[in-house]
Amino acid sequence: MPAPPDDPQAPDLSAETPSAIDPRPEEPTAAGPPAAGGGSSASRAATVAAGILSSRVVGFLRERAVAYFFGVGAHADVFRVALRGPNILQNLLGEGTISAAFIPIYSRMLAEAREEDAGRFAGAVFGLLLALVALLTLLGVLFAGPIVTVLAPGFLGDAGADAATGGVDRFGLAVACVRIIFPMTGILVLSAWALGVLNSHRRFFVPYFAPVLWNVAIIAALFGAAAYWMERPLAGEAAAALGVATENRLLVAACWGALAGGLLQFLVQLPQVVRVIRGFRLSLSFEVEGVREAIGAFGPVVAGRGVGQLSTYLDLFLASFLAAGALGALGYASQIYLLPVSLFGLSVAAAELPELSRVGGAERSAFLARVHRSLGQVAFLVVPTFVGYLAFGYPIVGLLFQTGDFGPADTWLIYFVLCAYTLALPTSTASRLLQNSFYALGDTKTPAKVAVLRVVVAAAVAVPVMFLLDRFTVAELVDAPATDEPLRLGAVGLALGTAVASWFELWRLRTILGRRVAGFGLPLGRAARMAGLAGAAAVPAAGLWTLLPDWHVALDAAVVVTTYAATYVAGAYLLKFTELDAWAGRFLRRRRGGRG
Repeated sequence: MPAPPDDPQAPDLSAETPSAIDPRPEEPTAAGPPAAGGGSSASRAATVAAGILSSRVVGFLRERAVAYFFGVGAHADVFRVALRGPNILQNLLGEGTISAAFIPIYSRMLAEAREEDAGRFAGAVFGLLLALVALLTLLGVLFAGPIVTVLAPGFLGDAGADAATGGVDRFGLAVACVRIIFPMTGILVLSAWALGVLNSHRRFFVPYFAPVLWNVAIIAALFGAAAYWMERPLAGEAAAALGVATENRLLVAACWGALAGGLLQFLVQLPQVVRVIRGFRLSLSFEVEGVREAIGAFGPVVAGRGVGQLSTYLDLFLASFLAAGALGALGYASQIYLLPVSLFGLSVAAAELPELSRVGGAERSAFLARVHRSLGQVAFLVVPTFVGYLAFGYPIVGLLFQTGDFGPADTWLIYFVLCAYTLALPTSTASRLLQNSFYALGDTKTPAKVAVLRVVVAAAVAVPVMFLLDRFTVAELVDAPATDEPLRLGAVGLALGTAVASWFELWRLRTILGRRVAGFGLPLGRAARMAGLAGAAAVPAAGLWTLLPDWHVALDAAVVVTTYAATYVAGAYLLKFTELDAWAGRFLRRRRGGRG
């Protein structure tokens, strides 16, 4: 089933051009001049990508820290549930919902030079969000026990296990962690409001860089707590139980770090929000212009995202019955899978939504041009990533996570799950762009309806396959050192459900949008050329991999991936792929004299 990011701070991805994005400065449109901080679509997408890349790089450092202390086991499972539970609330009310219901209206007011009205609208939306998340956060803290029971009923079998018996009470730990993290989720919903304001003013870097602080706070909490408690163990604890007790404490410390990081992520955006917003008045009024329209769009989007969260719930529910480590495996693999979705798909989609909203359906040719350019731009980097993950995913996983308690067998399991997720990579990024196209046209219902069908397809595929694969272990497929508990392959079945459902979703969105906007199509020919180039680039990288000495898997990955990427970029340059220009930036465009 589709698996949104484990990080409540991460860009929302729950759905997540034959020529390059126009490198020229924006021309004023009939709706009005570009907002401050404009610049080209390419530069805006690159700015978003830079912010997301910074966040994701530090996010992988966070995941490496989690892997070091918890590996693929019970504590890693609890950490995923602790993040995913409150994450359902954030995905319902956060960035994706704000993008669909808030940005189009706010951007339209700015384009009409009605900054005071836009500020009052933003103030009313903030007030209503604040009241709503305060209530929901309180309920989350009070009812953490029932929430964990519903999300991960398989954890109930651990109730009563503790460090004294050498066991891990996943249920009790998850309840404690959800109570800590739920307030963070409310703060991050408000952070999504700030992101919506800044994106509408074409300020992209800070809101997409801000999650760096969330990740840094968790890393600092983990290592700070480890330095403190590993030096001062509880007096009288049995040596055999010391490891479990310490890991319990480290897990709780990581959750407190997440709460502090969520607050930092919101606060770092406020100075820019204060500088760009005009006429802001905090209120709870439904009478402010634009509020009722936003709520009208908000309802269908929340309904659609509710379907996506049902899918997330099914993931947690089913994985909790699989062998220990399934949730951890899904979390580690999804971090790698979601990197190109957020870095390439979301960066372009975020930069284009305000522009598509300004154009709307009034200028069909301009609308089509923007969508087609965006699809090609995303495909240029997603297609080689798709090939690279399948061919070189094992050393990539080792590079990112193989350390401490995370060994070769864990690396193989995450690689198998990553391969299944990767089958959805081209479609999930394209679907994100098509969803935003519907939002820009004022249609929030179609993506919601398609999401319902996607969940049905995902469940129909995942449920039988995951239980079938959970009968098999990693050791039966590859020669890897034994682990304390055999690592089983049930998580691969869940990821395969995601892949099949993602292809179905893209097919439905493409069909419906084609009926709505004559002339729309996917750049399949361009994608095929990119896939051919990526396959050719993989050949010398694979040959080099077979010749490398028996280094650590991380060194292998660094050499092989660098060779693969360099070969692909060189081939794109020689074949004059115009998409290369937009991603390469101004320096390369000047060197090539604007060719393409």
